[in-house]
Amino acid sequence: MRRREFIKVIAGSAAAWPLAAHAQRSAMPVVGCLHLGSSEAASTQLGLLRDGLKENGYLEGKNVSIEYRWAQGQSDRLRELAIDLVRRKVDVIAALGGTNSVVAAKAATTTIPIVFLTGGDPVKLGLVNSLNQPGGNVTGISFIVEDLGAKEVGLLHELIPDAKNVGFLVNADNPNASQQIKDLQEAARLLRLELQSFQAKTERQLQDAFDTGAQRKIGAMLVGADPYFGSHVNQIVRLAAGHRIPTVYYKRDFADAGGLMSYGTSNTDAWRQVGIYVARILKGAKPGDLPVMQSTKFELVINLKTARALGLEVPPQLLARADEVIE
Repeated sequence: MRRREFIKVIAGSAAAWPLAAHAQRSAMPVVGCLHLGSSEAASTQLGLLRDGLKENGYLEGKNVSIEYRWAQGQSDRLRELAIDLVRRKVDVIAALGGTNSVVAAKAATTTIPIVFLTGGDPVKLGLVNSLNQPGGNVTGISFIVEDLGAKEVGLLHELIPDAKNVGFLVNADNPNASQQIKDLQEAARLLRLELQSFQAKTERQLQDAFDTGAQRKIGAMLVGADPYFGSHVNQIVRLAAGHRIPTVYYKRDFADAGGLMSYGTSNTDAWRQVGIYVARILKGAKPGDLPVMQSTKFELVINLKTARALGLEVPPQLLARADEVIE
């Protein structure tokens, strides 16, 4: 090769190096969103997640891309969907819609950062080493739902003191199911209530649960915290209304849809915080160094219109404690 040609090659390569490096640095990061439910049911929450990203400089479609994977309520699909996101080589996985999502994501990768949103105890579930120092590639936000059973039973008893036979709707596929049942059984025993568990993880089983509850003349129903139930809000509220079974739910979406009463953690800030944590990881933070945050804000919502339709008179002291009363 002649000296002049050699200089041209070297000069051309040198000019290309910074361009290649710049192109690599400016490649749009990709966030994988793994969710047990559906896009329709989670539309409001996803807006909150995007708010958290936006507050930290990331706007979907502009400087960050989001790959969505929806299990449509079928938990056995989560493993396959998580593996698909790993093959896609996303930069972060947001494991949403309950514990099963993060369990599937954690099984699929030990290197890609994972930010979860779960109602279970992440330490007991083996997701993290500790709340303050998660370690590994997983961190996130934990709702406090395991300890809400006693409070919900107490509220139900206060609203309907004559109800002695109470049903509990639970999804056996939920890793927290056994703990939920145990907590509620203890709370019911203290109030001298009989608790019957109804398991459901399909639409047919939801129908059967309320049909059976009505046949057994239960005085009220409690709906356990579960993402599958959260993706079937309207169906569950319709079933409760159709059978005229006073029902207490674990989040306000049900009360907004016509459910009698809900008590649980407020998820507004939690979903936004997921977006904030994802953004921090995209900027270089290690998930193992980001402490697991706990959502500790609770809200009581009473649908007074539904109470009247059921012929229930809500005690004034209960109305006074409500964060919101739907007229």
